[in-house]
This record gives sequence, C-alpha cells and structure tokens, in this order.
Amino acid sequence: MTTFPPFLYLLKMWQKKIFLFFVIISTVSLLLHHGGHWSWSIKSFHFGCPSVPRGPRVKHTDVVFLKTHKTASSTMQNLLFRFAERHNLTVALPVPACGHQFCYPRTFTSHFVHPHTLPPNIVTNHMRFNKAELQRLMPNNTTYITIMREPSSMFESLFVYYSQYCQSFKRVTNASLEAFLDNPWHYYRAEEKDSMYARNTLTFDLGGDKDRPATDITFSLVMISEYFDESLILLRHLLNWDLEDIVYFKLNMRTESSKQSLNPELSAKIRAWNSVDAHLFDYFNASLWRQLSALGLDCVEKLMRTCFAGQTPLLRSAAQIKNKDLRPWQPNGKVDIVGYELPSNISVGSWSPPEVCLKLIMPEVQYTKSCYAPNRYTIGRPTNTERIYRTIRPCVGQCG
Repeated sequence: MTTFPPFLYLLKMWQKKIFLFFVIISTVSLLLHHGGHWSWSIKSFHFGCPSVPRGPRVKHTDVVFLKTHKTASSTMQNLLFRFAERHNLTVALPVPACGHQFCYPRTFTSHFVHPHTLPPNIVTNHMRFNKAELQRLMPNNTTYITIMREPSSMFESLFVYYSQYCQSFKRVTNASLEAFLDNPWHYYRAEEKDSMYARNTLTFDLGGDKDRPATDITFSLVMISEYFDESLILLRHLLNWDLEDIVYFKLNMRTESSKQSLNPELSAKIRAWNSVDAHLFDYFNASLWRQLSALGLDCVEKLMRTCFAGQTPLLRSAAQIKNKDLRPWQPNGKVDIVGYELPSNISVGSWSPPEVCLKLIMPEVQYTKSCYAPNRYTIGRPTNTERIYRTIRPCVGQCG
C-alpha cells in the first residue's frame, strides 16, 4: 500500500519533481487568492477524489476525538485546536485539578470539564473514554473519532516514554524491552496505578478492560497513525471540511536515537502480550482501507505551505529550542522529544498570519495552557490593530 509524506513535515530534501509540483501549486494558489483570504478550488487538487458538492455546505463542528497514547494523537489534537479557533468554537478544557488531561486514568465524567467551557463543540484532551457521559455532554449529532497505531511500534514507544513512571517498566533491569517481553508477568501488576501503559493501552483508553477482550466500540472514524494522511482524507469528507482545515506538522516525536528497532520475533511478542490491542488494530486498519477503497485509493490532496514566509520550521531537540512556548515536554532523560524552532531569517510580520502559524507547531501542553491565560479569551478574528476580548468561554475564537 502506498503511503504519502506528511503535510508540511519535511525531514528530507524534496526531489526536483516534487519541488516543481509545489511551484505549479503555488502559481495556481496565487490565482485563487482573493479578498484577503485563501480560497481553494477542489478541482485544483483533484487526484481521483469525489468532488465536494457545489453551493452552500455546512461543516460538522461538534467533534469528540479520543486522544489515545503514542499514536500521533498530539498532531490531531493540534489540528482540532486550530480548527476551533478559526471557527469560533468552544473546546472543552479540563478543570485545573486535572492538569491538561481529563483526570486520566480515571474514567471520564462531565465533572472533569471546566465550567467555563460548557457547552463544548470539541473534546480532544486525553481521557479514558466514557461514551454515555460524553453523550450527555455533547449534541446528538456529534461525530466521534479516535486514532490507533500498530501495537508493536506503539508499545515500544510506551515502554521508552513511560519507563520512569510505570512500575511494571521500572522493575526491568537496564530498562530492557527484551527482558520485559521474555517474562512480562514477572514485572506486570494489573492493580498498579500506571499499569495501563504496560498492557493493551488502546483498549484501556477506549474505556475497556486492559486484561480482557474488548466489547462494543463505536466510532464514526478510527484513524490509523501509519496512514495519517489517508485518514485525514476520510476525516475531511466525513466532516465536510476544507483542505486548509487539515494542514499539520507532526508533533511530540522522538529522535531516531530514542527509538529501538524491532525484529519480527520481538514484534510478535509485543502483539501476543497486547493481543486485545492487536485484534482491535487489525480490525480497524482493514476498515480504514475498505473506506478508502470506497472513496478511491488515488484520493490524495496537498496543501501548499503559506506560513513562515514559505520556509519550513527546523526540527530540533528541546534543548535547542529557544522559545519556551515551542519546547516539548520531556518525559525522562532517556527520551528526547523533538519540536520545531523557527527559521532565524524570517520576521514575525512575514508570517501568514503569525499567531495561526505559530500554533501549527505548538506542543499540546503549552497550547492547552494558553487557553486558560487571563485576558486571552477572544472572539472573532482580530484585525491588525485591535483585538476583542471576553472572559466567559476559554478557547472561543483566538484563545492563546
């Protein structure tokens, strides 16, 4: 199956043909530019996709995104935060006692939602899923989506990321993934506080029992992180969104030196230990490709870069990032979570527009905190000379 390079995520040099492709796209986009905003024509980006119907259409704006662990969910959360800001929507935020998550790993209740963010349009911070409670909180037409990742790579990431927090991992001599998988029951304690990171984490996030087969799981779309771009195509058509609504940078990534390569034997052991997650992933991965087949496998859409004066933010380790608002949280000394540093040779005035572009690369902790900041609850889109503030609903309009 063909995979496509992530939007705006350029770790390698573009080949000449790709460069020429963007030159052509940029020329077309200039012709489409009108009235102070970008107006995109679907025909200009048509690669075998069904066209969006002409005439007035309504975007779906009531969305619950179950943010699962180590699945590219931070990238998706950032996308939803920015969508909410552009469309003056309310994002549910956790009460301060919960931090930047909805009191995870406790099962979600509406009491975990900050009262100033009620009623919400979008829910996207970490939680342990509780469909019945969310249905009492959200409108009846709410779209429920989540994201999954292949269990082997996901568990390797969990093991490294939470090695200093999860007791099941801390017991392992030399933090050896191989040693843990040789005898996982020797280290694993189901009753411990952070044991959900050590077995069937996806199932636990979905509200299920991590030590028993999953029960009913109902979402309008289950994205697959290995096929993130393809998943966004389905998301866009499901929610009737525009191309500009699904542009992204990858966030909360590790450096290559922080990753462990997995041989087939090790991968098989991980899938056996996380058998419930493996079953879920296999089922929903197949479901994704059935939906893509129905839509058209040639359906690939690209959005030209308009931020940062056409340059690409620089992928850097946290220690190298000068702007603290762009510096990702580091779980422990053994893991280096990378983020983005702004190109040094561009000025703020050259961005398009500066705050919107900056939030493309803002980590989830800082983005969530920015929505709590006093006098930062804005409505509408501010002009160059003024902002309009109100202090009733955080994350309405331009929060942060």
